[in-house]
Amino acid sequence: MPNPSAGQIPLPTAELHDPPELTRRRWREGGCRLLAKMIGEFAYEEVIQPEPAAGEAPGTYRLRLEQAEPDGATASAGQKDACLTFRARRGSYGSWYVDPTGLALTEGDGPAAPFSDPLRFLVLARKTLGLDGATLGHLIRELTVTLSADTRIDHTAVSSARLADLGYAELEGHQTGHPWIVLNKGRIGFSAGDTDRWAPEARRSTSLPWIAVHTSLAVYRGVAGLGTAQQLYARELAAETQESFAALLRARGLDPREYLYLPVHPWQWDEIVLPLFAPSVAADAIVPLCSDGDLRLPQQSIRTFLNVSRPDRHTVKLPLSVLNTLVWRGLPTGRTIAAPAVTAWMHALRDADPFLRNECGVILLGEVASVAVEHPVYDGLPEVPYQYRELLGAIWREPLGQYLAPGERARTLASLTHTDPDGRALVAELVERSGLAPEVWLRRLFTALLPPLLHFLYRYGTVFSPHGENTIVVFDDEDVPVRLAVKDFVDDVNVSSVPLPEQNSMPEAVREVLLTEPPGFLTQFIHAGLFVGVFRYLAPLCEEQLHVTETDFWSAVRAEILRYQAHTPELKERYEMFDLLTPRIERLCLNRNRLHLDGYRDRPQRPHAAVHGTVPNPLHQP
Repeated sequence: MPNPSAGQIPLPTAELHDPPELTRRRWREGGCRLLAKMIGEFAYEEVIQPEPAAGEAPGTYRLRLEQAEPDGATASAGQKDACLTFRARRGSYGSWYVDPTGLALTEGDGPAAPFSDPLRFLVLARKTLGLDGATLGHLIRELTVTLSADTRIDHTAVSSARLADLGYAELEGHQTGHPWIVLNKGRIGFSAGDTDRWAPEARRSTSLPWIAVHTSLAVYRGVAGLGTAQQLYARELAAETQESFAALLRARGLDPREYLYLPVHPWQWDEIVLPLFAPSVAADAIVPLCSDGDLRLPQQSIRTFLNVSRPDRHTVKLPLSVLNTLVWRGLPTGRTIAAPAVTAWMHALRDADPFLRNECGVILLGEVASVAVEHPVYDGLPEVPYQYRELLGAIWREPLGQYLAPGERARTLASLTHTDPDGRALVAELVERSGLAPEVWLRRLFTALLPPLLHFLYRYGTVFSPHGENTIVVFDDEDVPVRLAVKDFVDDVNVSSVPLPEQNSMPEAVREVLLTEPPGFLTQFIHAGLFVGVFRYLAPLCEEQLHVTETDFWSAVRAEILRYQAHTPELKERYEMFDLLTPRIERLCLNRNRLHLDGYRDRPQRPHAAVHGTVPNPLHQP
């Protein structure tokens, strides 16, 4: 044993966490699925170019992996290229559906061997993928962390029957993340301990601490009914909690009337606020308070928390400076300030429109209050990386439960594509419970989702980004889809750059923050967010488990669009302006952005999806 008197200090002892989910079997099975997803999505975006394997069964493809020296030069004569063989079928929008059980690797002149390692694939394919060293290093990290998260989800997976019984908040923790983005749980900035505590798949409810920020740094905005911060706090905080906050300020000799209160993510406090707002903390412009006592559950976006102690209280959306699925998950100061104004305008459009209000019953979960906190230095520097202008603030979003009728329940659209350990999809479980024929159930789904989205597009030149997390399906008590709920306005609403008279009511504060796109590209938000981003994965599941062919699936989607257009013939010119039925559409690429366009470089503005060529539109022909 070491002798302290001899100048040796014994090392402190500590227990290390041994995660039970990290087993060889789960790592291999998860790796197979992730590798198949990687090949399919990279092939869809034409990052790789698989070719039919000569002499093999139809649907067998080969991908040659050209080897490279460490400096990026072509492999030396002694190195042999590798070849990956796999089975796949092609689907809508030029998709690839890769069979994870049929992957085999041949290296040089050796025999083909089963292959299930996405990390090794990334290394072997780095020249084929066109990766530089910096991008490759970060990709390996994100891929490893994503696969680790997948093994955790596998470890705690339950049946689709059990999932169908879960509430909206609890169901979120079982989802597997963005179906299109390969590195969908990279969460750069989180440690293993952070992931264990804050990731949605951890399913841990927690209380959030609050802080007080002086009004020289903080700005409050609220919709009518929450016009002042005090009105918000009266709804969200118990009287004794408000008094405890005020007492903490008075104990420091500070005037509570000069401060705004907001919750803060504990990780953000430790990693960002204390280091980067240190002068403000030292000057008592930012003061730590205590928790409000409510337990909240993180959702798929990581930075959004649902109140499980008091479901009638608002959902809170907080900045979290981790890099995940293409962007840093902060809250832009300007958009945070504008969120209630955007909500008020969207609600006004809905409430004045009988079709949206009465026929569709669409739910728009408003971002009804916000506190934005400027950084004293960074917010005045538009040229610095955007992550430094998204550091502190909070948005309060309406709770979903208050809009549901008796017997109704809600699930994110993304949950429909989830499959359990036995391979059964949640959509199959819900169709069985409804008692309807699969074709009828799907028509009900399309009727619930599409008319309100189409109406906002055609009538108001306005689109949401209706991806699987933002789009919420409301079901009746027999699990039949009946209507749509939408969230995330200020981040994901875009409007036509061609002025429309229906947009004349848009306040200037809203016009300044909403992104604009030409009509021909505005339709891409529905294509990319809903059709490519969700239905492209739902359609093959329906073919496999509900025996509804992909052709019939897309014909039903097209029929719903045409039914809406027949219902409102006065908008005929808009159908041509915002044409969803063109023969081909631009191929938006989310993985290309990470691999080739932006990589991991800092930039002053948030990145956007890459565009690469076009793909056939399955809605063009019936």
